[in-house]
Amino acid sequence: MTLRKTLRPAHAGLTALFIGCAALTALPQPAQATETSSFEVTAFKQAVAEAAARNEGVAAFYRARNYAPLFTGEADGARRAALLRALEMADDHGLPSTRYEPAELRAAFGSARSVRDLGRVEVLAAQMLVQFSRDLQSGATEPRKIDSGIVRDIPRRAPDALLAAFAKSEPTQFFRTLMPRTPEYVRLMRGKLELEKTVARGGWGPEVQAKALEPGQQGPAVVQLRNRLIAMGYMTRSASQSYDTAITRAVQTFQIDHGLNPDGVAGPGTISAINVSPVKRLQSVIVAMERERWLNRPRGKRHVLVNIPNFKAQIIDDGKVTFETRSVVGKNVPDQRTPEFSDVMEHMVINPTWNVPRSIATKEYLPLLQRNPHAVGHLRVIDRRGRVVPRGAVNFRAYNARNFPFAIKQPPSRSNALGLVKFMFPNKHNIYLHDTPSKSLFKRDVRAFSHGCIRLADPFDFAYALLAVQTDDPKGAFHSRLRTGAESLVKLEAQVPVHLIYRTAFTQPKGQMNYRNDIYGRDARIWNALADMGVKLRGVES
Repeated sequence: MTLRKTLRPAHAGLTALFIGCAALTALPQPAQATETSSFEVTAFKQAVAEAAARNEGVAAFYRARNYAPLFTGEADGARRAALLRALEMADDHGLPSTRYEPAELRAAFGSARSVRDLGRVEVLAAQMLVQFSRDLQSGATEPRKIDSGIVRDIPRRAPDALLAAFAKSEPTQFFRTLMPRTPEYVRLMRGKLELEKTVARGGWGPEVQAKALEPGQQGPAVVQLRNRLIAMGYMTRSASQSYDTAITRAVQTFQIDHGLNPDGVAGPGTISAINVSPVKRLQSVIVAMERERWLNRPRGKRHVLVNIPNFKAQIIDDGKVTFETRSVVGKNVPDQRTPEFSDVMEHMVINPTWNVPRSIATKEYLPLLQRNPHAVGHLRVIDRRGRVVPRGAVNFRAYNARNFPFAIKQPPSRSNALGLVKFMFPNKHNIYLHDTPSKSLFKRDVRAFSHGCIRLADPFDFAYALLAVQTDDPKGAFHSRLRTGAESLVKLEAQVPVHLIYRTAFTQPKGQMNYRNDIYGRDARIWNALADMGVKLRGVES
């Protein structure tokens, strides 16, 4: 009797299932005898324990609640309904809907004929909730397994913690709290929906059949250009067959949204971008949503954001861009691509010494020194005791990349590879932001030229913006150190989070979606991983 009286209230709902207001197949009513009820409860507990045995987190959750049901009780209709609704929205988020199979879960609820069936469907629902919740909150993929350059740590909540939070929450609100609550994610979802409608309508029309077009030209290719710009929303309807002022303005706006020089001339790069299909753009948006889920945590009231393929570095304050400058990022070659990760900026170094990374010293400079020991005279060869080594006293041909015993450094100067200031967020990848004497590279549309670090077009202004929160005269404070010519470390009183991200699709508060080239091929690999998991493009015929 004690067992029955203790467990009966928590398990009273094992006899019927309801989803919303619609009753699913009801189980036979148990006999009223105490022994029969206790047997039912025991059978349910055993079924749950057996079904959850392969997932310790789920098993721990049910052990902690003495195997009371979360989904299959008579009072659990709201939870079942919320879970099914959430699973059915997986495609809206660009998640692999086949991974959760709401139809399978709905059928399992409806086909349960015994208490043991209920135990099994209870665990099935719990497992689907955990899988979907983790995917929605932190992403469905493991970035490090997709590309070694994505070294971002992805925190994932434990299954028992997720289930406990769901048990304490209003069911529908629980799922709303999981998705990234950023304006960017909301706008990406909106952009995804618009692209799906475009794909379903057949796209943006015929591609532009020309390598380049200029204002004043006429002909079929100009009409194709006009029609695609209209379909993309860059122009109102027009019957003009010449490359007129309206087309020129539309091309300029398109170029701005695609990181191109806004000269209004449809050169090869612009034509190539205009001819990208909405299906490819949809893939980019879905990948951007996945990337937003990877970074689904507070980024800092003030933080530095570097979007690698956008070639821009920004300071964000309270969600708004307060500073922006062009950047140069790593070359698209092994060991030089800029990695993706987050860290914290602690200080800047004015008049920095360049401590040449060993990989550069041995791969690039050692061969030069072997041919001519007096080559690269702007650099100093340093021994293990920190002494400058006379070049003529060293047989550089006796060394290779493994046994080279020296360090190579460049003292502070205007011609220093790091320029006159570097911004440090110490990390194992030896990546930082810095000035550069090679200013001409900032004029190019594609700026992937470094060994991995991020060069800034306006490093002084970047420094002033960082120092402005700790001094009334940031410019004066900076230049007083700069004028000495001596290396000087300036700590940031308020350390600033730094996020190196990679987005080929991103939004703006007003206007069109922005797109950039997949310079390292990372987004293509992420899309392939998502497609392999079952992510579908709505509106695209299989």
